[in-house]
Amino acid sequence: AHENTGLQSQLPPEEQNYGATAAPVRQDLLMSVSSNGPAKRDYLIAAVLCYANLINFMDWFIVPGILLDIQKYFELSDGGAGLLQTVFILCYMLAAPIFGYLGDRYNRKIILGAGIFFWSGVTLGSSFISELHCWIFFLSRGLVGIGTASYSTIAPTIIADLFEEGKRTTMLSIFYIFIPVGSGLGYVLAAGMAGVTGDWHWAFRITPCMGGLALVLLILLVPHKTQRRTAAHRALSISGTIRVAAEKPGVQRTAKTTWCQDVASLAKNWSFVWSSLGLTAMAFVTGALGMWVPLFLYRAQVVQGIVSPCLQESCDSSNSLIFGGITIGTGILGVIAGAEAARRLRKINNKADPLICATSMFISAPCLYIALMVAQTNILSTFV
Repeated sequence: AHENTGLQSQLPPEEQNYGATAAPVRQDLLMSVSSNGPAKRDYLIAAVLCYANLINFMDWFIVPGILLDIQKYFELSDGGAGLLQTVFILCYMLAAPIFGYLGDRYNRKIILGAGIFFWSGVTLGSSFISELHCWIFFLSRGLVGIGTASYSTIAPTIIADLFEEGKRTTMLSIFYIFIPVGSGLGYVLAAGMAGVTGDWHWAFRITPCMGGLALVLLILLVPHKTQRRTAAHRALSISGTIRVAAEKPGVQRTAKTTWCQDVASLAKNWSFVWSSLGLTAMAFVTGALGMWVPLFLYRAQVVQGIVSPCLQESCDSSNSLIFGGITIGTGILGVIAGAEAARRLRKINNKADPLICATSMFISAPCLYIALMVAQTNILSTFV
């Protein structure tokens, strides 16, 4: 079946692509690949990657879902609790470019599998850390960040390679739906397990089991190589193509590029640069909200006299459950609405994507401000 063959393996050595600055592949081969629509197995592979993405983001947001319990257990201040997420994000940030570089040059299935196994094992191990070894818990969150970076940077590229332009946006939209769904389920899982068992440690023992299933599915269903339907597009859309010789028959035309050369090439793509800066700003806000909103709402309720201060080890996690549900519902609605709006507006304006991104974030800013201000008087209005 054609889905089991890699485009690079079909090319002679001199025409294989390496890195973000690879030159275009032969036009005739590209046309033959593009003419083949996605097979059923392609959709199955995408489903496996979406499932693993779900677990990935569930694991991200277990800590915020039971942050109050963790603070009490390890006797952490707000600064110490915030440092947990800082360690996670810093390790993720530093590891992501490295895995992106490796994913361009080595077997992506092996990297994905190793990442899932690594972060699942570390998460499971962190559930057995005693209150006397707080520093090990911080270390474990950093290691989880490294493991998840290997997945988040590589999995979308496989989906992009499996589907052509007509279906690629739809499939990637489905993949990204599992970011808010997984985030919300992380809150729900953490709060639910803490409530049912009376011990927050159990929240860290569910996702590793799900990660084990994802690893088995990855091994059984995802091929070692996927045909790159976007090879020419990638080479043409990024400036700075490196050529080692003139384009003559029998002369090698492309060379392996270094990580620094790839980054320098991307830095010349201003659309990429500005999109990255916009995403950074959005991630800063959503990361802060994701970490602190349940605790913020709990403290607002204490101030209003709605709930009593938590003195026992297992505290009320209803805010995490509600916030998780809101994250799931509005996340799905936002991704679907954004993708559909972009599809329709793109017919009349080729800048539809950045316009929708900018408009939606601009509208969300006053809503966020209002939510934070009304929390001191009405929790329901904050949720709305």
